[in-house]
Amino acid sequence: MIPRRARIAALCLVLIPATLIFAVAARSDDKPPAPTAAQLDALTGEYTNPIEPDTPLSFYVVDGKLMVESDRRVPTEMKPVSPTEFSTDTDKFNLRFTLDASGHGLSVAWTDTPDEPFKKTGTPVHHLFHDYQRTEVMIPMRDGVKLHAVILKPADIAAPLPFLIQRTPYGVDGTSRGSFSAQRPELARDGYIYVGEDIRGRYKSEGEFVMSRPLLNHSPDHKDPNVVDESTDAYDTVAWLLANVSGNNGRVGFIGTSYPGFLAMAAGIDPHPAVKAISPQAPMIDVWMGDDFFHNGAFRQSYGYDYVYELESSKESTEVDYGKDKDGKPLDGFDYFLERGSFAEDVKRSGSKLLPTWKLFLEHPAYDSYWASRGVEHHLDTVAVPTLSVGGYYDQEDMFGPQIEYSTLEPHDTNHQNFLVLGPWRHGSWSSSSRHLGAIQYGEPIGKEFREQIEAKFFAHYLKDAPGVNGAGFDLKNTASFQTGSNTWKRYSEFPPLESQTTALHLIGNGMLSWSATKTPAKTAYVSDPASPAPYRHRPIQPTYSKGSEWYNWLTEDQRFVTDRKDLAVWLLPVLKKDLVVTGEVIADIFAATTGSDNDMVVKLIDQYPDDDPDPTMRGYQLMINEEIFRGRYLTSFSDPKPLRPDSIHEYHYSLHDVDHVFKAGHTVMVEIQSTWFPLYDRNPQTFVPNIMTAKPEDFKPATITIYSDPDHDSNLQLPLMNACDHIECF
Repeated sequence: MIPRRARIAALCLVLIPATLIFAVAARSDDKPPAPTAAQLDALTGEYTNPIEPDTPLSFYVVDGKLMVESDRRVPTEMKPVSPTEFSTDTDKFNLRFTLDASGHGLSVAWTDTPDEPFKKTGTPVHHLFHDYQRTEVMIPMRDGVKLHAVILKPADIAAPLPFLIQRTPYGVDGTSRGSFSAQRPELARDGYIYVGEDIRGRYKSEGEFVMSRPLLNHSPDHKDPNVVDESTDAYDTVAWLLANVSGNNGRVGFIGTSYPGFLAMAAGIDPHPAVKAISPQAPMIDVWMGDDFFHNGAFRQSYGYDYVYELESSKESTEVDYGKDKDGKPLDGFDYFLERGSFAEDVKRSGSKLLPTWKLFLEHPAYDSYWASRGVEHHLDTVAVPTLSVGGYYDQEDMFGPQIEYSTLEPHDTNHQNFLVLGPWRHGSWSSSSRHLGAIQYGEPIGKEFREQIEAKFFAHYLKDAPGVNGAGFDLKNTASFQTGSNTWKRYSEFPPLESQTTALHLIGNGMLSWSATKTPAKTAYVSDPASPAPYRHRPIQPTYSKGSEWYNWLTEDQRFVTDRKDLAVWLLPVLKKDLVVTGEVIADIFAATTGSDNDMVVKLIDQYPDDDPDPTMRGYQLMINEEIFRGRYLTSFSDPKPLRPDSIHEYHYSLHDVDHVFKAGHTVMVEIQSTWFPLYDRNPQTFVPNIMTAKPEDFKPATITIYSDPDHDSNLQLPLMNACDHIECF
């Protein structure tokens, strides 16, 4: 759920390359030597970092001052510290140039990362930056509550412009010409009246903040002052802007990522007539079913604790601190949550008052009306405005949201205005121009390509009747996906594509996978001990949004750090003879028994790279392609949990979500099953208790989990194959 103030440094890593993060720096009291005009001229040019080649810096001289800019950074004056070192009023670290033998700039590096220089690659490049003028307003809602907003209006564009609005709980005080250009450079260059608004109860807005505020039934005239939700607040915001901000063309678009993505979707439910386009990106559509707080009933303990504390402890965001260990080092979150045990104990020992959403977790662990009322998918019965949903295959927070939003809207898309873009991004990282995610290389700046070729053109088409920034019009018919493995953009007339054929990959005996169902009964068992749960990422585990947190890329971590554990089971397909193309929804259909009366089922589909992979970093790498958890007590009903009968076989049939991936020839398909994933998910006691949130230490007991493979219990993964074949030797 980004971007919140407490995670602003991490957000910059998503929205702006690390080399472009700016904060106030200390300055020496000594007067710096003044470089000569010739020395300044010798530094001019474009400098490119080979690691991130799509975010170069350009330096040039204006009125005797050295300036720096990039496609995301407005021109900024550089102040000399020495003839080769410079700072600005906003940079935490200085920039230091290296000169060649003739005294001209050869490279430049930030002083904190001297081993990552930008090398001179050409002459300075100048970018278009509009003269956005900033004003602040308080916008009245129908019930009298006023919401704080910042308006950026281009003073250098005479023609009427559409509004582009982002509503957020993370604070808009920092909204400026610079921040808009840094976060959404293509849209900033296209020219919009940009509005950032604090939602109810957050930062400078009045009213009460309600996490994932339920959407209500609206009156026919949409003006009932007793009915207030995020949809009505969006409606009232639009009405006020149209009447009070001159120079608008009468059209409005909404955009947002994560919580602001949920708010963008709400603006498209019973929308104001002026709303002509929305782009919910990584929206939190149902925080119990599959987004931030629960997945299929399993509670995301560390995330639920951290996020709620940060957002509800005060009107502004508050950082989480797990404290120090006995040696004074930051406490490992794994130990922090393990030692406390249940979520009730987390809350008790937090030092905080009982926060509203913590209370909701404790009192409503099942999918009752409190959670169903927050399920946006229950309101998606029409495509009221053109909708561009965006999601990441490696989204560690809201992978579920955009996929379920698109699939729920698709049957109602009579005017072909429901669009989907998916890619191998973490949460919101399509805002970056990087060519990689963690260790995974893609060879091109896929986020930049999406923003230029799809996002900018989408809004230009529906809000301006104009082509996008590159001259060609918006031409997406339905779905665009960056296919991993092949590393190519694909376009589909629907998703999953019609060519995709559901094909069972069977878990048989001896840890083997097969395209043929087994005729020989087999069992695979492991002991799951809540006292020693499997970590979900490499330890130590930091607070979710703390400095240096490994949270962001954990879905791409090499799974070899857990594969050898004894409390999980692994199945392998023989090394592939040809490429295996999987495009669509992967379904787990697992038959299992437990000696306990409750359990969690975690299924992971993994691409194991060969030991001789051309990229040394990827040799033997075990990359998760799909993964998901299911809490056993909810097998028959999400609203009415029941204990499992010990030693009875139960069927776990659930989605591992969408994928578009090529398992390359020479790679190995792996399936891994486990029953703990800590502390991302709270530990299942494996003994049924009415409420796991309040489980006692004595409730947590080891259990033996047995996976069955026989004609009556055919454990398998249903893969959507684009190149299915009729015989086992095919792959």
